[in-house]
Amino acid sequence: MKNSASNNRMGRLASGALAALFWIAVWQLASMIIASEFILAGPLDALAALVRLVPTADFWAQVGFSAVRIVCGTAAGYALAIALAALSWRSRIVRALVSPALSAIKGTPVACVVVVLLIWFGSRNVSAIAVFLMALPGVYFPVLKGLEELDPHMDELMRLYRAGTPTRLLALCVPGVLPYLLSASATVLSMGWKAGVAAELIGVPTGSIGERIYQAKLLLETADLFAWTIAIVAIAWVFERAALALMRVIWPTAGRLAAAHASCGSRAADAHGGVCAQKLVVGHDGVAACGAIDLDLASGDILCLLGASGAGKTTLLHTVAGLIAPLEGSLHIDAAARFSAVFQESRLIDDLTPVENIALFAADGADVRALASELLPEQALDAPVRELSGGQRRRVELVRALAAPSDIVLLDEPFTGLDANTHARALSFIARHRDGRTILLSTHDEQDPSVLDARVARLR
Repeated sequence: MKNSASNNRMGRLASGALAALFWIAVWQLASMIIASEFILAGPLDALAALVRLVPTADFWAQVGFSAVRIVCGTAAGYALAIALAALSWRSRIVRALVSPALSAIKGTPVACVVVVLLIWFGSRNVSAIAVFLMALPGVYFPVLKGLEELDPHMDELMRLYRAGTPTRLLALCVPGVLPYLLSASATVLSMGWKAGVAAELIGVPTGSIGERIYQAKLLLETADLFAWTIAIVAIAWVFERAALALMRVIWPTAGRLAAAHASCGSRAADAHGGVCAQKLVVGHDGVAACGAIDLDLASGDILCLLGASGAGKTTLLHTVAGLIAPLEGSLHIDAAARFSAVFQESRLIDDLTPVENIALFAADGADVRALASELLPEQALDAPVRELSGGQRRRVELVRALAAPSDIVLLDEPFTGLDANTHARALSFIARHRDGRTILLSTHDEQDPSVLDARVARLR
């Protein structure tokens, strides 16, 4: 696969090089036909002018003048756009106020904006402000879209485990938003240089690239004009590639940082695991999933929920967790109770390792690696979760649920995909690490309650 990817990359590079050579040849032919360097300098003339300009101190001073302002304007635009997108995601009022204004900025021609900026601020920093205004809507709307499209299952997981703001930001928001930000940046970063230089061409600030291009136009130095254009394209390309590479490093680095510094607290000394339900009816959209349920669990009790698929086991667990409201009856759980869970569907961060997935929510001081090694082979502990089998992923989730500082552990068919031997090891793991917690476990195996010395509730 690596050879195939390398061959494809080399093929694309070769195709790009041939296309570039073709258009350079067309450019050279056109300049030869026109036969006037003042009207259309050829590629060799432009290259000669570039070779003459690059070694000079004036060239680098002008590049530095423009680059500092364009880069700073871009960075400021990104920072404010991301902050406004986060506020708009959380507040409808902020969105109602901000979105129309940014839509107006997005639809206004750069030239019109620059003229107004020149009146207000003068020419020296006009490129920075123009780039800032161009980047602002270009980044705001994609980031807001990324926040709106965050995985609801992972968001639910974070809320259930009471993940702190840093964990939610680094392990949920960053991977959800980054693809949208990268896609937007592929346009915004290069357009920033175009907008910045265009602003300088209108304002002509002393010492800028725009001033030098303007002078080349006035003096009919067409070769210099093309040389500066080539320089701008090259600098913008390098800037874009460097910025995109830096963004790609953010993930999964942010997730690893969250795992390394997560602080989820320790188990409370007081027991908060009691669950009491009377005539509890659970379901979705007003439709009951099963008959009324009565429960009276003290802290440390284990209850196995048995029943056919669709009998309401998952719905009951979600209701106990507070993810679904009861349809009827009463449900009493200590407000201080903390939950951990294995959900029916996989809820892991694929780019992180099993150890990192567990560490995100583990109790302070927990030996995460030692816990994981009880159910997983050593070679799997440092591999991205996406490379694990379904059964291995299930075991990661089980370890995560028992490693968390919870009072109530909800296990929704945690043995799915496990063979008989691994199933037995998982049961033994739960028994060893239950630590006096209340456990509700849904299963199809009639032997599980006896192994765990658990009470049984059959749902129909």
